[in-house]
Amino acid sequence: MGLEYLALGMGLVLALLLLLALWKSFIIVPQSQAFVIERLGKYSRVATAGLHVLVPFIETVRREVDILERPLPPMHQDAITNDNVVIEVVVAVFFRVVSPERMIYRIRDIDSAVTTTVAGIVRSEIGTTDLDKVQSNRADLNMAIKEQLEGATRDWGVVITRAEVLDVNLNERTREAMMQQLNAERKRRASVTEAEGDKRTIELKADAMLYDARKRAEGRKVIADADAYAIQIVSSAIAEHGVQAVEFEVRKRQIEAMTKVADGTNTRTVLLPAEMLETFGRAVDLLKAR
Repeated sequence: MGLEYLALGMGLVLALLLLLALWKSFIIVPQSQAFVIERLGKYSRVATAGLHVLVPFIETVRREVDILERPLPPMHQDAITNDNVVIEVVVAVFFRVVSPERMIYRIRDIDSAVTTTVAGIVRSEIGTTDLDKVQSNRADLNMAIKEQLEGATRDWGVVITRAEVLDVNLNERTREAMMQQLNAERKRRASVTEAEGDKRTIELKADAMLYDARKRAEGRKVIADADAYAIQIVSSAIAEHGVQAVEFEVRKRQIEAMTKVADGTNTRTVLLPAEMLETFGRAVDLLKAR
């Protein structure tokens, strides 16, 4: 009777062990993870999202690895620029595991390893860059750091998805020196702008004087051309009518002058000498002769 109970108990134990083994043989891997499976202590395979079956007591899950992109805590790193300025940079790094087996079997602490690598690369890259470029060409610096990190961490089974310099901090002495330099640059630009304004004013005045001189010369030329034309007309008249044309022109000018005198606002009576009457008579005779 005792042997029967013993056999029954052992059977129950074996059944429980079998159920437990079957239970342990089935694993469900979430979408955001990957399981590294070992067989008798040796790497076997990587189980991705879904249902998987393990060989009981032979295969085990070595580690559950998150494959989502994750950030490292922002790192404050001291560095010296190419122009010998001590600065503190704040760097943010994001990475994602693409080969869980490499991350497990080639590096013990991936976060610490990436942090140490970032520190060295940031120092090296900033050491070849001037402070002005560190502050102005932040995109180029980020790209250089990211590329070097990708090369350094490739064997660890991770991919650097983002590396960015968030901030650049300067000590008080450097900040004062930069402020003095900035003020000097502003004064220089103001002086250059003022000098260019004065130069432009002088150029405009010179252009105005040249324009005035040019217009005056054109006016004198027009008057000279008119005088030449009048002389040509008189010369043609003399050549055609002789002395009578000259006398006619003289008498005409005298009459015009007297007419202007008579039209004056303060003129009431105009007395003409006998010579003027003779002049009118001759002008009339000349007109009739023409």
